[in-house]
Amino acid sequence: MGRFFYDNVTNSVEMDDRALAHLRLVIMTKLRRGEPLMFETSSPHGTSRRDFWLHPTISVQFQFAGSRQPQINPRWIDALMESANSADGLRMVPEPQG
Repeated sequence: MGRFFYDNVTNSVEMDDRALAHLRLVIMTKLRRGEPLMFETSSPHGTSRRDFWLHPTISVQFQFAGSRQPQINPRWIDALMESANSADGLRMVPEPQG
């Protein structure tokens, strides 16, 4: 399990390395373009939710538990980017199969 850090080490969310690798590509693309965004995460059991306002001036970090880069699914990147560009902001969507 990897970890997404926001602003400092006390604001973090744990998630699967594969999902984190895909989110990293989407978040970094948006921030590199100077496009702030809302990022919503929910607990594994759906009992709580956290929203993060991501802006190019706020520090974010991605810590991976494994040493190997997960294989990237371009269709999942597209689905996550579509979510990031929506009025609701970036949300974890299921990985498209196929």
